[in-house]
Amino acid sequence: MILFSEQDISIRTLEEEDADLLVKWLSNPVVLEFYEGRDRPHNKDLVKKHFYEDREEITQCIIQYNSTDIGYIQFYIIDDEEKEKYDYKDYKGKIYGMDQFIGEPDFWNRGFGSLLIQETVKYLIEIKGVNKILMDPQTWNTRALRVYEKNGFVKKKYLDKHEWHEGELRDCWLIEYER
Repeated sequence: MILFSEQDISIRTLEEEDADLLVKWLSNPVVLEFYEGRDRPHNKDLVKKHFYEDREEITQCIIQYNSTDIGYIQFYIIDDEEKEKYDYKDYKGKIYGMDQFIGEPDFWNRGFGSLLIQETVKYLIEIKGVNKILMDPQTWNTRALRVYEKNGFVKKKYLDKHEWHEGELRDCWLIEYER
């Protein structure tokens, strides 16, 4: 099912037959350097566990450009535990988290990430009624951070040793988009 389609970018819900796409993308060291880590290539079993089991609370989608599958995006309501962890426990509005990657390196550095972020933010605000959107990119991923900041995300909190990546805990930025 297509959730939205704007300016040649669309996202559609993840289907069972997309497992092979995820294996392709998440076994590519160029992609893994930025998502999951090169020490964690995904085979079909790991993809099924990571993307298809116990995921009811997460909207998982395939990113398409002119009907070509180019990446993955997911978004979800931030739960009370995460709200407390990120200092939002007293916030009463709807907060979503978002994660994504473009799995086809030929589509990197061509503006597709920025277009994806713009359209997904618009969808979450206008259709889902979201007030804030959070992400936690690693601090060294300056290319992603530039895209997010260019599209209205603001650094809110430094997260020391927050995410396991390539054999070590990496620092991240908690970034926020507010309606």
